[in-house]
Amino acid sequence: MSEERPTPDVPDAEAAHEVRATDADAWATAVAEDLAAEKARRRAEYGPPPGSAAEELRKLVDAVADKLSGLQSPLLGSVAGPAAQQVVRQVVQQAKAAVEPVIERNPDVFDHLAAAGTELLAAYRSAVQAQERRWTSRADDLKDDPRDDRDRGEGTGGGERIDLD
Repeated sequence: MSEERPTPDVPDAEAAHEVRATDADAWATAVAEDLAAEKARRRAEYGPPPGSAAEELRKLVDAVADKLSGLQSPLLGSVAGPAAQQVVRQVVQQAKAAVEPVIERNPDVFDHLAAAGTELLAAYRSAVQAQERRWTSRADDLKDDPRDDRDRGEGTGGGERIDLD
């Protein structure tokens, strides 16, 4: 006796595939909606996310330029005030003109430099923490070191008692 499996009907297989595709689309839609809601919540809570390093540099240059342009120099007095402000504005405009093309041509470089700066800061912080651990552990080790023949004396000072006889 041979047992034959019934072959699935083609319409049933297609319907099952459509159900799975619909489920996948529903899942993707739900995930996209949740992600959008989370982004909106974070934007409302923390403000807009920071831009790229090039955009942040551009904002910094604009802020410094505005601040320098708004300063009035009390050292130059009222006579040289307008002339000095004109010179400051001209220098600021020249600096912006020099920086803008570099930012526009190489925006990825600034992202790379920002990442490198973050890595350097992390390495420096790690080195400082390691050195601090060595300093503190060395001080603790010296207190308990049997080879330490310094006479600590009566006081709490860190000096060594010297016998002159």
